[in-house]
Amino acid sequence: MVLARSTLSLIPFLFSASALAQSQPQSMADCTPLLDNVQRLACFDRLAAAQSGRAEAVAAAAAPAAVAPSGSAFPPPRSAEADPAASIDPTVEAANGYTMSSHWELDPKDKRGTFIFRPHRPNYLIATGTYRPNDQPYLPFREAAGIDKGLSKGELAFQLGFKMKVVETLFEKPVDVWFGYTQNSFWQATNDEASSPFRETNYAPEVMVVTPLNVGILGANLRFLNLGFVHQSNGQSSTLSRSWNRFYAQVGLERGPLSVTARVWKRVNEALEDDNNPDIIDYLGRGELSGTWRLDGGHEVSALLRHNFHTHKGATQLGWAFPVAGPLKGYLHWFSGYGQSMIDYNYFQRSIGAGVMVKY
Repeated sequence: MVLARSTLSLIPFLFSASALAQSQPQSMADCTPLLDNVQRLACFDRLAAAQSGRAEAVAAAAAPAAVAPSGSAFPPPRSAEADPAASIDPTVEAANGYTMSSHWELDPKDKRGTFIFRPHRPNYLIATGTYRPNDQPYLPFREAAGIDKGLSKGELAFQLGFKMKVVETLFEKPVDVWFGYTQNSFWQATNDEASSPFRETNYAPEVMVVTPLNVGILGANLRFLNLGFVHQSNGQSSTLSRSWNRFYAQVGLERGPLSVTARVWKRVNEALEDDNNPDIIDYLGRGELSGTWRLDGGHEVSALLRHNFHTHKGATQLGWAFPVAGPLKGYLHWFSGYGQSMIDYNYFQRSIGAGVMVKY
């Protein structure tokens, strides 16, 4: 009977404990009286969940609502129709939208670090034809080799170039140091009787110090200043040797799809007995102006002008690049004047070419 009374006396306590276990606890003290381990653990879990929910509600109430122009509490999601930029991959946008900043890494968003190969001058392969090849420099060597065949009017010309940043933010200033290299080759590919020689190859390594600018001039934006040193030669010897060294200053202007660069240079003089081309300035002048107009659909029209105002000699080069597939473009090229190659620096030449260009 004592056991029964004891058991009966526990019934109200068990019912109250069960109710406590099922009700929402307000503090740890509400869970402590539970004797059953499972019920006590469940009580603590409900207490933790309730406290977490209250904290989130307080944070949501304290945060100011972001009101969109439409008056809703949250801005609408970006869609390709409402915002075309939302559907553009940043890497695709950079590849399709050339700017001087992307080419020279002028702005912080365009920085890529050091020792990364980057495009420099256009890379192309074209078949060219000229109305009057420059045979004169090669005559002594053809006679010595017993070759009667002269130069062909048609040849393949290609240009390869790259640049690489070697120092970024020199002395913690907005100044980058670049190394660049450009190679032009002129190949008499169809001249079988003369053993299809490479008529001329020009090599041009250079060092450039580039700093960004942001100055408005006549509606255009002056974007950068480049101070550099370039060596150019054809790697030949004897009477075929041509070379010169220059210091130059270059600025770039940009206005929408039009980019223009202007360069002036000062030749490093050599001893007369070592100079292969002492009058090269008379034909190539002291500077050049080049520009590119980028049209819709990936088309590009380019021009390069050189002129010596004392001798009235110079050169004009025109180009048209049009899309083919990805970075590959078709390329039409026209040149008239002096200095298409080092061996032709003092020889007037007109040529026209067609081929492909790779643009990144």
